[in-house]
Amino acid sequence: MSLETTSPPSAADASTAPVRVIRRDGSVSSFDPTKISVAMTKAFLAVEGDDAATSSRVHHVVEELTGQVTDALLRHAGPEPALHIEQIQDQVELALMRGGHHKVARAYVLYREERARARAASRPAEAPARPELRVRAADGTLAPLDWDRVAHVVGEAVAGLADVAAEPVLAETRRNLYDGIGADELALAQIMAARTLVEQEPNYSFVSARLLLDKLRAEALSHLAGAARQANQDEMAAGYGDYFRDYVHRAVELELLDPELTRFDLDRITAALRPERDLNFGFLGLQTLYDRYFLHENGTRFELPQAFFMRVAMGLALREDDRERRAVEFYELLSTFAFMASTPTLFNSGTTRPQLSSCFLTTVDDDLDSIFQAYKNNALLAKYSGGLGNDWTPVRGLGAHIKGTNGRSQGVVPFLKIANDTAVAVNQGGKRKGAACAYLETWHVDIEEFLDLRKNTGDERRRTHDMNTANWVPDEFLRRVEADGEWTLFSPDEVPDLHDLYGTAFAERYREYEAMADRGEITVFRRVRAVELWRRMLTMLFETGHPWITFKDPCNLRSPQQHVGVVHSSNLCTEITLNTSTDEVAVCNLGSVNLVAHVGPDGLDTERLARTVHTAVRMLDNVVDINFYTIPEARRSNLRHRPVGLGLMGFQDALFELGVPLASDAAVEFADRSMEHLSYHAISASVDLAAERGRYATFEGSLWSKGILPIDSIELLAKAREGDVLDVDTSSTLDWDGLRERVRTVGMRNSNVMAIAPTATISNICGVGQSIEPQFRNLFVKSNMSGDFTVVNPYLVRRLKERGLWDEVMVADLKYFDGSLGEIDRVPDDLKELFATAFEVDSRCLVDAASRRQKWIDQAQSLNLYIAAPSGRKLDELYRYAWHKGLKTTYYLRAQSATHVEKSTLRGTDGRLNAVPAGTRGTNTVPAGTRGTNTVPAGTGSVPAAAVPAVAPSPAPAAEPAACRIDDPDCEACQ
Repeated sequence: MSLETTSPPSAADASTAPVRVIRRDGSVSSFDPTKISVAMTKAFLAVEGDDAATSSRVHHVVEELTGQVTDALLRHAGPEPALHIEQIQDQVELALMRGGHHKVARAYVLYREERARARAASRPAEAPARPELRVRAADGTLAPLDWDRVAHVVGEAVAGLADVAAEPVLAETRRNLYDGIGADELALAQIMAARTLVEQEPNYSFVSARLLLDKLRAEALSHLAGAARQANQDEMAAGYGDYFRDYVHRAVELELLDPELTRFDLDRITAALRPERDLNFGFLGLQTLYDRYFLHENGTRFELPQAFFMRVAMGLALREDDRERRAVEFYELLSTFAFMASTPTLFNSGTTRPQLSSCFLTTVDDDLDSIFQAYKNNALLAKYSGGLGNDWTPVRGLGAHIKGTNGRSQGVVPFLKIANDTAVAVNQGGKRKGAACAYLETWHVDIEEFLDLRKNTGDERRRTHDMNTANWVPDEFLRRVEADGEWTLFSPDEVPDLHDLYGTAFAERYREYEAMADRGEITVFRRVRAVELWRRMLTMLFETGHPWITFKDPCNLRSPQQHVGVVHSSNLCTEITLNTSTDEVAVCNLGSVNLVAHVGPDGLDTERLARTVHTAVRMLDNVVDINFYTIPEARRSNLRHRPVGLGLMGFQDALFELGVPLASDAAVEFADRSMEHLSYHAISASVDLAAERGRYATFEGSLWSKGILPIDSIELLAKAREGDVLDVDTSSTLDWDGLRERVRTVGMRNSNVMAIAPTATISNICGVGQSIEPQFRNLFVKSNMSGDFTVVNPYLVRRLKERGLWDEVMVADLKYFDGSLGEIDRVPDDLKELFATAFEVDSRCLVDAASRRQKWIDQAQSLNLYIAAPSGRKLDELYRYAWHKGLKTTYYLRAQSATHVEKSTLRGTDGRLNAVPAGTRGTNTVPAGTRGTNTVPAGTGSVPAAAVPAVAPSPAPAAEPAACRIDDPDCEACQ
């Protein structure tokens, strides 16, 4: 079973010849996949026998596994590919474990250990010294390896960090070196070495990041100098100001940055730079920045982290009176991770095309000009990293009459297929996948076909595998569900005013149209049992992860801007609720407060939070004026209403710091109080900006102008619910009367101020949990566009260390139990409760916390719901519970992932180890319900007949549900 004793490379494998294999004695040979096949075949036959039937089956299994191993190895190999023999064997073991061949994997592991002991026993007492190694420069010249510098860089990387050491990193690095290694490979070998230790000690993530930083420094300095240059952290700190000046001028010369940045007082700017903050990144955060955010020329990065943050800050301060002072103020928030702007702002601030807005919402009208204009608008908006929410409800349904041709409509679905393909084609410059979400109201006659759009079976011409979908659900529909009544589907060309109605007005008009249909005055309509349609909605949500459930009436009845329009949909991530029409494309500008950065020993630091929020709202307001608008409808809308969406992230981290379990009344109360303070200061900041810069143009007539704040608008929703249960807490602790009067008399700078976005990527940058998400697992492998990363909960590790419980056995247990503490006997119950994972917490706790937040928010929040063992009854109860608790929207339904923590003792097999631009990622496990091949067969997740209490419950489906998985690398929420 040894990979070292099989045949030499064959001619058939010439394509893999450039990949080198480093043997244990330091010699180098060519990579040959047939050696992997032979080794695995021997392992299978040793366990299962060698009869003809077994041999035939093993051949096919080994062929598939060899392909997986080869793909993984080549995907992880760097630009100068070289693999250590141990790395190859690790991948073989990993493939066997993933494939469920546990007995074979165990035999393979034991064989490796036996061979290792044999080598150790036969090794001479004094092994001969390894030959001196040389490093190959970019021009091909060879120079002796400077091991002293390697040791210095690693020593610098571990400095000041607890429970880490240079020796294991150096030992692992040495193991992966060979004569003639490339300079980039040498840097990557150090990064790889530190990464293998992350699962044992989370602080090695910071060591890995610092080693990546050393590679980045060499890349940036060499690019700017035109010749190879290196600098350690101390040397870089001394020269950061000079570097920054060179960087700005070079970026302007390349037409990447706005020349206006050179006209800042760069002496004031460089004096504010804090080079030591480059050391505050975890590996996932810095690798993400490296792959997707830093400026580069032909793939060569020349933007260091503090330069990046200052560039973003300067771009946001361009129109300030004292722009240097404001740039420094903005930089302080960004570089300390107290607040982080959204991805489009980070991508484009300070550049020649500063498209800084995150979300765009559109309404598509019922004519071909509008439909095809919508495709063009989507492409232009997505080009510069905007996420799209499209309201398709006005488009007439299948079978509706077309007056111009005297024909029959094909409905909305064929047009959605084109929108899907547009999103795929315009992929935001390769930085992240183009992303859109189509919304349709529940009364639309095409709603049942709309529900099927994400299925992996059926007519591909009527499927949209790459576009998100969402139900825009009126309250009247849920009343019919709860009353087990009928529901009528209409084509919007015959009931055009339903699109703009909500609340009581919608319910009354809808009933009038039903009466008209009964009288034969409406041609295209269909009656269904509301419960049956609801059940199908939940079935599709369960099977495909779509369409999401969002609630039309709460979004409109609590909207501050109902005097000038209607909210017809939410956005890509369901947190934006702004008016749209054929004349206005809604725009929102996002950023998030890092909540854990505002928590101390005494709880929430409200004074610091107030300072952060006031500066953050100013930054977001500046986006409106600086922004590069790709279509006039977006510019007109944004300048009229000036909406922004301040959110939060690191909620679970804050609870860990406070020692508060997520599934507790204290956590719900903390969600309430923290959001109350954020809301209070965000509104106050907008009032201050109104006093300084003027009110937004459509302030008069808004709820704000009437002194109705978000907490007050709950009463409007309660009144419209017509006696339906609305279970919303309305308690408060701050001086809202005083603020209410200031809002009414001074005005608001922004029509909308708050929205909680998913924050997946910017949370990675800051090293905290996403948004308001619960902890997924305490140890897991996270996939995103930058690769796969071992993630260990550092708060758990700290608590276990305090009790003397953190050791290799605990790591092994966490792997075995998929990152959960529940089955580990020696972990105390209080820690099990505090560190319960997402699927161990009742999702109603998440809804309760979201309900408390929603009362303070003028827009909405991206709320994912987690169910470990879904059933029809559970889904029905959960989503109706969310409606009764006053939520405006929900987002993904999360189910257990097929990709758990690997139950092996492998190290260094957790994904891409090379710091290269995104876009080279190989095949990942496709989450069920997205596109292509799924690990869960279509149809296995059908919601049983227990979707409503009136029907007898059925067992939960045995198969794993196909809802969106949290480790989906292509899911926008996971970016």
